[in-house]
Amino acid sequence: MTLEAIKYHRGRLDILDQLRLPTESVYISINDTKEAWQAIKKMQVRGAPAIAIVGCLSIVVEILKENFSDIEQVAKFVEEKLKYLVSSRPTAVNMNDAAVKFTALVKKIILETSATVESVKQKIVEALEKMFEDDIATNKAIGQYGAECILLRIGQSGDNQVRILTHCNTGSLATAGYGTALGVIRKLHEMKKLDHAFCTETRPYNQGARLTAYELVFDKIPATLICDDMAAMVMQTKDISAVVTGADRVVKNGDTANKIGTYQLAILAKYHNIPFFVACPTTSFDPCKETGEEIIIEERPDREMLYLNDIRIAAEGIQCFNPAFDVTPAQLITGGIITEFGVFSPEQLYEELKSRNNLL
Repeated sequence: MTLEAIKYHRGRLDILDQLRLPTESVYISINDTKEAWQAIKKMQVRGAPAIAIVGCLSIVVEILKENFSDIEQVAKFVEEKLKYLVSSRPTAVNMNDAAVKFTALVKKIILETSATVESVKQKIVEALEKMFEDDIATNKAIGQYGAECILLRIGQSGDNQVRILTHCNTGSLATAGYGTALGVIRKLHEMKKLDHAFCTETRPYNQGARLTAYELVFDKIPATLICDDMAAMVMQTKDISAVVTGADRVVKNGDTANKIGTYQLAILAKYHNIPFFVACPTTSFDPCKETGEEIIIEERPDREMLYLNDIRIAAEGIQCFNPAFDVTPAQLITGGIITEFGVFSPEQLYEELKSRNNLL
């Protein structure tokens, strides 16, 4: 049975409430863009690809209920909803990427000579739905390229198996299905080349402990959960073959924003001579920003650090600094950036994508 974090049938969108995992598996309905915005902001759905998918599908759910007087009204509706959804979480670029692409597509659709309100609605709905379908194929390609590259990079041969360390959650719960970094681990497991996966707890929101561990157990993948501050010792003593993380945004020079704690893992991997890989779809690439210094880093509420299950765990009066992401410099991504088109060095990525069907 495949884990489904997003369930969609035309006009109906349900998401697995990730705030209630791993103790409860409860789906909640998303009936409009306002509910999608709240679910993204509250992190009932999270992960850059999943944020964009849920946001776009919520527009479908809402647009099917609306009556429009003309095609310009349809276009304005979609453009405003896309802008609104982008504001939910600023660091992950996928929602913004979708907003730019679908705004341009809508403008193109309404210029068609035979365009009617219904035909415009239908084409918009189909385009947004296709995004959901394409994401799984993209993830499986990332998994395949990543697994093959890791095996080649470490000179794996015969029956030898690899050990992978990952951070945060990058699986079915963060995408339409299969996953990015966790998709690489899944593929290695399918190939019978995975000896063991290690996942960090990912404080303070515990996406690794709550979500990645849940997925690894669900798929019966041999795995061990570690505290964030155990990463150095694990790299030193557990024969880690590679570190693979996801990305919420990759900028022009290859600097990468991902869940807080990624940067320190990259430094540790460099010290221990372990290849460090970033796995993400090309929708996470942002050519408008030159370096990681330009990335806006979201700061989360203090409560996430101060409380655990509504029980205060820190002293009254202490100040908190709770950034949700950090930026890993391109030179620390020693293994490469794994995309649906292959694995590239951070320095190669911009030119490679630029040459592929005007992706940028």
